[in-house]
Amino acid sequence: MEIKDNKLNWTLNVIARLVVGAVFLFSGFVKGVDPLGTSYKITEYLTTWQFGSLTFEWLVPMATVMAMTLIVLEFTVGMMLVFGAFRRLSAWLLVLMMVFFTATTLFDAITNEVTDCGCFGDAVKLTNWQTFWKNIALDVPTVWIFLTRNLRRKKRFERDVLVTAFSILLMVIFGFYNINNEPCIDFRPWRVGNQMVDLDESLQVKSYVTYRNKITGESEEFSSEELVKKMEDPEWEEQWEWESSRVEDPHEIKADGFSMLDMDMNDHAQEFIGSTDYVLIATIHHLDKVTEQGVAAIQNTLDFAQENGIQMVLLTSALPEDVENFLYANKLDDMEFYFADVTAIETMLRSNPGFIMLKEGKVLGKWHQRHYRDLMEMKIEK
Repeated sequence: MEIKDNKLNWTLNVIARLVVGAVFLFSGFVKGVDPLGTSYKITEYLTTWQFGSLTFEWLVPMATVMAMTLIVLEFTVGMMLVFGAFRRLSAWLLVLMMVFFTATTLFDAITNEVTDCGCFGDAVKLTNWQTFWKNIALDVPTVWIFLTRNLRRKKRFERDVLVTAFSILLMVIFGFYNINNEPCIDFRPWRVGNQMVDLDESLQVKSYVTYRNKITGESEEFSSEELVKKMEDPEWEEQWEWESSRVEDPHEIKADGFSMLDMDMNDHAQEFIGSTDYVLIATIHHLDKVTEQGVAAIQNTLDFAQENGIQMVLLTSALPEDVENFLYANKLDDMEFYFADVTAIETMLRSNPGFIMLKEGKVLGKWHQRHYRDLMEMKIEK
């Protein structure tokens, strides 16, 4: 198909490149903020997807490499589109990526095997169908970019190489920095400053009920107080039917599914997260991957906590006997430990081990194992 090289078509090409490029830059950046989070999402895909006898679990050890490749590619294509660098190459890369993204998100939307594609990391959460339709919307300018890839082409080889090389180098450095530290921007519930538990006793639990109108088919949510008034109408039951209900407890921990279980499966999460005293939690999501540096970080941090009268506990996803052996072998056997789901721990801290300080339900600080000495500089109010 031949597209005329006129001002209108060129203007539409520029607009399309800027729009799609901006989306790719944003997507690549928020993934680059947290490459390990992206690798966890890729691992979820690799362990969930199965086509007949074909499985992908053998690729799991490559998840972090795959995550960095995706991040660098997405960000670089975004930069190439915005600056018009290597327009034919960027158009082909864009088409191939959008075909893959659109097919993947359609499969997700239909099967719901992976409930969140992670296309914008933890920064923006979309349902599978929202993600699919977002990709369909991007497919329209993508097609135009591809069809007009030869319009007004100029030889700018040196400039294009510079833009592309700079983009790759920038995102590689940025990504590896965030792999070796806690993400520089935290989009997760446990970010520093967040109030994980509201301790205001005056706040009441609120109940909500959703009813569907039998005539219009529309659903509407009512508070318990509103529902009482609505049900005074004698025609209410004829026109509405119950659909679902939910409860808002302001005193619940603001992290879905979080728990701190002891050996008898009793949950102590509320006790620790909502404590009015300082509580320091060391997290280990994979016990077999803790290095000597990580062990030293826990040992020194435990000494600091004991010297300052701070309660410090270990939160891990490992088996009880493995935890006991680990603590005994590293002279930490007097340390309390609790259990949580590996995903919940990875959401708290990417570092393995990592450290998080709380008081009165508020996150006061988070530290990667490489920076545990910064924790010791924290001012502790007696």
